[in-house]
Amino acid sequence: MDLVETVIEDARWEAFGLEALADRAARVALAGAGLPVEGFALSLLGCDDARIAGLNRDFRGKPQPTNVLSWPSEERAPEVAGQVPERPQPGTADDPEPLGDIAIAWDTCAREAEVQGKPLADHVTHLIVHGLLHLLGYDHATDEDAALMERLEVRILASLGVSDPY
Repeated sequence: MDLVETVIEDARWEAFGLEALADRAARVALAGAGLPVEGFALSLLGCDDARIAGLNRDFRGKPQPTNVLSWPSEERAPEVAGQVPERPQPGTADDPEPLGDIAIAWDTCAREAEVQGKPLADHVTHLIVHGLLHLLGYDHATDEDAALMERLEVRILASLGVSDPY
């Protein structure tokens, strides 16, 4: 079974190669977080700004597009800010542990990459890693949590050949 189940709603993601990029980013992110790359599953929706704006409105009360959203399958955040979240236990190849869902918007991602002067593939890789870390219980709500999450992101991205986005 594939680690990332990718659903493409915007054909630009298909041409971009989102499925292969997401699988590679997710595998390296799991390994970078100290988890096996087998026994887990997540879903990724490749959509446009209109779709993600609706999701952002429905789930966060913010009726505007954003680059990436994530919905963990269960709460994994630590009780104390700055601590590593509890690690999920992998399932089996036939019954992988679901980590949750991620949605990513073409229009916002492409616009941000252009404004920031970085390759779109690097920006999308960063956002998938970022979204996956949210599924694992990492957050940036406090300075302590943000520092922990960003350090891990930077290390994972470096192993993927992506420059420090911060």
